[in-house]
Formats: sequence, C-alpha cells, structure tokens
Amino acid sequence: MAKTIIISNRLPLQIKIENEELTVTPSVGGLATGMKSVHKAGDSLWLGWSGLTEEEIDDNLKADVEAASAKEACVNVPLTQDDVENFYYGFSNKTIWPLFHYFTEYTEYQQDYWVKYREVNEKFAEVVAKHIEPGDKVWIHDYQLMLLPQLIKERYPDSAIGFFLHIPFPSFEVFRILPWRTEILEGLLGADLIGFHTYDYERHFFSSVRRLLGYEINFNEIIINNRIIRSDIFPMGIDYDKFHNASVSQQRKSVKDRTELHQELDKHQLVNPEVRFILSIDRLDYTKGIQKRLYAFEHFLEKYPEYRGQATLIMLCVPSRQNVDQYQRMKSEIDELVGRINGNYSTINWTPVWYFYRALPFENLIDLYSSSDVALLTPIRDGMNLVAKEYVAAQIDSKGVLILSEMTGAAKEMSEAILINPNNIDAIADAIHEALAMPAEEQITRIDTMQNRLKRYNVEKWADDFFNNLKEVQEQQALQSGKKLTEAMQHEVAKDFHKAKSRILFINYDGTLVAEKENPQKAKPTSEVIDILDTLAADSHNEVVIVSGRDKKAFDKWFKDKNYTLITDYGASCKEPGKEWTEAEGIDTDWKKLILPVLEFYEDRTPGTFVEEKNYSLVWHYRKSDPELGVGRANELKDQLTSLIANHDLEILEANKSIEVKNSDTSKGKAAMRKINGRSIDFIMAIGNDWTDEQMFRELPDEAVTVKVGKTTSSARYNISNYKNVLQFLKVLIAAE
Repeated sequence: MAKTIIISNRLPLQIKIENEELTVTPSVGGLATGMKSVHKAGDSLWLGWSGLTEEEIDDNLKADVEAASAKEACVNVPLTQDDVENFYYGFSNKTIWPLFHYFTEYTEYQQDYWVKYREVNEKFAEVVAKHIEPGDKVWIHDYQLMLLPQLIKERYPDSAIGFFLHIPFPSFEVFRILPWRTEILEGLLGADLIGFHTYDYERHFFSSVRRLLGYEINFNEIIINNRIIRSDIFPMGIDYDKFHNASVSQQRKSVKDRTELHQELDKHQLVNPEVRFILSIDRLDYTKGIQKRLYAFEHFLEKYPEYRGQATLIMLCVPSRQNVDQYQRMKSEIDELVGRINGNYSTINWTPVWYFYRALPFENLIDLYSSSDVALLTPIRDGMNLVAKEYVAAQIDSKGVLILSEMTGAAKEMSEAILINPNNIDAIADAIHEALAMPAEEQITRIDTMQNRLKRYNVEKWADDFFNNLKEVQEQQALQSGKKLTEAMQHEVAKDFHKAKSRILFINYDGTLVAEKENPQKAKPTSEVIDILDTLAADSHNEVVIVSGRDKKAFDKWFKDKNYTLITDYGASCKEPGKEWTEAEGIDTDWKKLILPVLEFYEDRTPGTFVEEKNYSLVWHYRKSDPELGVGRANELKDQLTSLIANHDLEILEANKSIEVKNSDTSKGKAAMRKINGRSIDFIMAIGNDWTDEQMFRELPDEAVTVKVGKTTSSARYNISNYKNVLQFLKVLIAAE
C-alpha cells in the first residue's frame, strides 16, 4: 500500500538517554505540533534526526533508538556532532535562517558549512532510498533540506515529491547575495509541488527562478525538461479543535484540579481584579522582535501611566540555539531589559513583566492562552506565526485581542487583529492601549470571525489542500507522459519510417536542431547536426525540409550547397537543392516603416534588448534583458502593436523571449502544405518547438507524425524534451534504414 513519507530536519520526538535508558516524549510546537494529526491520520512514515548524535549513542543503544522511533512510525537519520555543528548550527542557522529573514548582517558564508549542508542532505536521501516504494508520496519540510527534492528526483524520477518552506522566501535582491543560490533553486525544483505560506514568498521565489535560472513561469507553473513544477500558497493551519477543546476543558476544571500555573494566575486576579494580562510567547530568536517589544511595553507604561499596576506582560521565551553567539547576546539584552523595567516600575503588589525562560508543557500553554486578555506578537519577520492562531483558537468566550506584526505570514489571514509595524515602538504602545480599551462586543466580533476561518482552514485542510494539488500535478504529468516520445515509441516510428518508400521531414531549426541563443546569429549548426541532416538527405527516399522563421541570410551561409530544402521567413522564401531562392508573390513590406520605430523605442528604453530586421518581418528580442522588466515591456509592446496592425494584413508572433511582426499570409503550415499537395507521400513528419510550428501540426494530414519539442500543450501527437533528444531520435531513424 502506498504511503506518505514526511521528512523534516527533526523527528516529532524528544529522545533522551538517562542512566543508559531512553525516554521518549512528543515534541511541542512548530512543525511537530502542526503535522502530528497528519502523521497519525493515515499510513505515513516520518524521517528525521532524533536529536541524538552518533557520538551520544552507545552501540548497545542504537537498536533501542531505532525501535523507539519505529514505535512512533519514525525513522532516525543518523547525524554526527560535526554534521549538527556545520549543517544545522552552521549553514541552516547562520546562513539560510538570517538571510531568508533579511538579517544580512548576521549571515555567514563559509564553504565548510555549505559542503556539510550538501552532505547531510545526501544522508537524508540515502535513508529515503531504504524506505521509498513505488506510489509513495514524499513531503519534505523546510529550509534545512532544500537540496533533498532534487536528490530524490534524480534517483526516483517517477516519485511524487512535495516541498513546503515554513520560513519566508526573500526578495531576489536579498536571495542573490547567497553564493550557492543556483544550487538551492535547482534543489527545490526537484519537487513537483513547492508550497509557501503567502503570495509574497511565492512571488519572490518565482522572481529568483526567472532571474537566476532563466526559466519561464506560466501562472504558477514552471516547465523544465518537459516536467511540470507547480508552486502555490498554502497558509498553514493549526489543529483548531485540539486548542479550543483543551481551553474549554481547562476552564471547566475545579480550582483544585487546575494546574499550578492556572491557580497562580487565578490567585493574582483575585488579589488584583483589575489586572490585565498581556501575553508574549516566542522562541528566543532575533527575528521575533522581543527586545523592541519590551521597549514598546516600557514606552506604553510611560505614555499611559494609568495602566501601571493594571497591565502585566507575561513573557515566555523558549530557549533556542543556545550555542549561537547572537542568541547568547540577545538573551543577556532581554534579561537586562526585563530587570530594568521591573526595577523602575514594580510595586509591592505588581510586577510589570513576568518573564519565563523555558519551554512549557501543552496544558500550561493553554493556561496562558485562555487567561490572557491580549496577545502581543511582534516579530520583525516570520514565515507564519502559529502562536497567533493558537491564541485565537483558545478564546472560549470570544473575548481577547490579538496584536500582530504585519511582517508575519499570519497577518495576511488575520486582518481582524490589530496589525502593527514591529519597528514602530510608539504604534505598538498605542496598539496595547487600544486592545485594553476595546469594547467586549468588538472583541467578540473580531475573535469570532478569525475562529470561523481557523476552523475551516485547519491543519488537516492545509495538508489535504497540499496533497490534492500534488495529485493534480501528477495527473498533468501523466497526461504529458502519455504523449512522450519514449525510446520504445521512437523505434515503432522508425519501423514505419523504414517501410515507407517516399518520406518528407519538416524540421524547425532554432530550439529543435540547436539550442536557442541570446543572439540568433550565434546559433550555428554543429557538425553533429550537419552529419545527421546530410545522412538523411543522402537517402533518395527522403526529402529533408528545414522550415524556419529566420531570414535566408544565415541559411545561405550555413546550408547553401546542401541537399535539402530550405524554407525561411515562415514560408515567404524557399530554396530547393541545386536551385536559387524563390520568393512568395505579393508580399508587402511597406508596413515596416510604421512598426520599426515602435520596436526601436522599446529597444531604447529596455536595456539588453535589440531589434532584428528580416526580409518579411521585424523581431524585438528581450532574452538578455532583466526578466521581469522584459516581460512587462513585452506586454506593453503587444498591446501597442495590436492597435497598430488592426488595418494591415499582419500578425504578432510571441516566441521564446521575442515579439515578431510578420505578414499574415505566410506561415509554416501553408509552406508545408504547398510541399505535399498533389503528391503521394508514404511518411510525413514535422518537428518543432514553438507555437508557429503548431500551424504545421494542425494543417498536415492526420497520419503525419508530429512532434513538439519542449512544452506539452500542443496539437502534436508526440512530445520530446529538447533539441538533444531530437538529434538522438533522428539517429534512431537513420539506424532503422
């Protein structure tokens, strides 16, 4: 039975060794909590690191660690201390984490870190190889494993692979700083579906793919070597019922059955009924804006002195990456700020900041959520921030106010919160005042709206949405593979080719026989191409026709004395072997005087573009321009040209990074039909890579073998990946003779 393989840096378990014995407890928070219900819901296997290095596990305990993991449907990926130091604390958390959160000043670029990051991703791939089976779905999570999708796809090309990034994807201007940017993108593009929390992250990813790798994006899909890769937005939900029901259960307990923390909170409110609790929960991290939050709370006490003695900030900081320098310095700064605020404002009956530096069990988190009047969450940058959603879910009487940084992914969904800029201390102070003064009716309206949304799009819906999209991509790929000209099919076509006594082959040039070049004049045929064409043309049963949108100058130079027919300018010019060029009659070119200045205007205002003048057409090339600027200018140009050609027999062709204007009474399809009309031909084949070749595919007889190179949306019967595969296919035809 097919299963789901979940892969993350850490297993959703805490495994410890004490007195030669293992203790295993579930992890709390983040991905572990969010994915727990998904993991338990069906047949799944979770792969990740146990938290224990190889040096920490005695040989006699290794089997116990594996057994403890297996009991929870988990598999340990063994890592050494060196792996953890350089892969996790190094590249993952000193390079990727700060860069992706826009803290470029903290980012380190060490080759040793990168080498280890690659090695550990390969270790994960090796463990996957031991457990993956046909039909399995693979779901890889987060920034520690961005090379893994490609490593798995290379070994198992038919596997369905999803990847989800739980942190922001930075803008191109930030991402381009990374020395290994290309490798990271190529690693991610091994996945069939790539998920992000927000549209901004997806947009930044697409921008980097377009600018650094040059791939075209069609809506939310990238096609590479005929493989469809989709990216989409999946804002991660929470297990809403778990948090809400736990809050209801906690409130219904008798006083004596409540937790010690809950009793302390109740006692404090009995002593001081007017006190209002403001909750701050974060993992200790410089992205969370904790210091600025404390400055803002201090400013609030100064600006609104009436709340002294009535507003208490409960600040929970969960320890994180304690051996990283920035975190140690941050911990010291937070300690000093808390001490200063409490020293300046405390009274006998009131302490302004209750500071907890520890992880709390789930039931204590619920105590804090349900007892707090306000949640103050002000990250400087955060991929999602599930704490905001958990706090809202835990409000059983629909009262409570969420103050949330607009720099979080959650802010895109939770507009009913009081949204603030985390760098604006005065605005945060005002937001605290607004929250404490908010009428109960307004609190209920806001919380109810957010709760209804969180109920609908919970973590299970999030996972289902992701898997449904992954299934759709698989179905698209299945349709694609149905048209793929496989090796076996090539040999079947070759048999028909060999049986035929008269054959004609229409072959496009750029992108079909040679790679497309930034400068078309540099796309000279290789010796391999010439040898293949010469061999085909030497057979008296074959007629080889090179049909192209190029003008005749280049073909005259490259193929002048060859034994094959040349059709250029989309059929306007034709040269048969041993004869002179002939031109189609009645083709007007006076229109160039109108169109050329327009193209030159766009050339002048779009760096990296140029205009090519052919005999019967004009082309504006923008392959060397900035990708996003080029696409934008191309759309502008098309709009302008559409109105200009309205009263002329002209058409606009949009090819690969070019806009071409030509006479509408010439086409590759018409040229091909002129070659076969009135003749008895046993075998007809057409191969091409752009949409002008579609005219040939549609107009040729149904029995013709039509082959599209590249993108799959086509009228052609077959599909082939790239020009290299075309050359290999032509060699198969030759060998069949």
